[in-house]
Amino acid sequence: MEKEILKKKFGLPPMPPIVSGSAGKRNIVRRKDYSPIYWDKYFETKLDVTTDDGDTFRVYERGHDGPVLFLLHGGGFSALSWALLSVHLTTLVKCRCVAVDLRGHGDSLTSDDGNLSAEQMSSDVGNIIYSLYKDDPPPIILVGHSMGGAIAVHAAFRNLVPSLIGIAVIDVVEGTAMEALSSMQSFLRGRPKLFDSMDMAIEWAVRSGQIQNIESARVSMVGQLKSAMTNETGPGELEQQHTNFTDVIEEEPADEEVSPLTSSTSSSDGFKSPVNLNQDHRYTWRIDLSKTEKFWTGWFEGLSQKFLSCSAPKMLILAGPDRLDKDLTIGQMQGKFQMNLLPQCGHAVHEDVPDKVADVLASFMLRHKVTEAIGNFERSMPGC
Repeated sequence: MEKEILKKKFGLPPMPPIVSGSAGKRNIVRRKDYSPIYWDKYFETKLDVTTDDGDTFRVYERGHDGPVLFLLHGGGFSALSWALLSVHLTTLVKCRCVAVDLRGHGDSLTSDDGNLSAEQMSSDVGNIIYSLYKDDPPPIILVGHSMGGAIAVHAAFRNLVPSLIGIAVIDVVEGTAMEALSSMQSFLRGRPKLFDSMDMAIEWAVRSGQIQNIESARVSMVGQLKSAMTNETGPGELEQQHTNFTDVIEEEPADEEVSPLTSSTSSSDGFKSPVNLNQDHRYTWRIDLSKTEKFWTGWFEGLSQKFLSCSAPKMLILAGPDRLDKDLTIGQMQGKFQMNLLPQCGHAVHEDVPDKVADVLASFMLRHKVTEAIGNFERSMPGC
């Protein structure tokens, strides 16, 4: 929700022209692969966690040893937003990545999906962690992007995670977030309402700059979508396609017939993604963020003071030299938190440069001696 992303122009630019070669032959521009990628290339397990309140949250996990990085996505995103980061991070240090679809997002289902208040969602964080680990939770670092970063701070401030050993907030600062809220509805109206296929939604995300990393967009955008006809979530629909495709491989038919309503393309990871030719089956956004406006101020107001008051080690990761408010400026000068700048990427920092964010998070854990390095990884110096 940073002001910088609200200024971006959305809408697909024209495809690059075909350029003539020196020998008079035309060089054909190969189309990039925007087909969706199934989650199991990045996460080892997925599970649906039911809390004592009866709400069910989709969780993806990777890693078996070390502290848990509990990953909270931004508004409109999903747990799949953390796919590439989880792979990079678990190869650098001993840790476990646990990514959750927050209330109203992805494949989570609650009794009130429309209640996205900071109080409710931070309570959800505590409830999910308790349902996963009961009275013996492992050391936990809350990592949140944008809205998820704000929720992480609220959960830490309310002492809802008893085994908390760190907080990492990605690309959200109270001052710029509050200023950007006045333009948020305009930004949301500027997005496409419908996509003819998942591939087209992924292509829009990349070419518009919402997600600059193509591979990340191919796995992440699935979690932002649902069928406009059936309301089936993107991950749910891809699950069915993946299961059907696996069954086809096992049967190995001599001659495969292609439905007149779908054709298929083979992606680089070997999964054939059906290209939707039925124009009645389109995709729209999983959550209508415009209807959550009444909660926006509550996410960010007072965030700086809450962040600084948390006793656990803290880190702020920004996409650029954002203007820090007075409280954060003083706090940084006093060494109350670590700040890292990762320029030349968009708002979805952890998706655009997952390797660099993984390096920063791994170094943060090693600096505070809460884990061990894998192989020859050495922590980098804190950025500022």
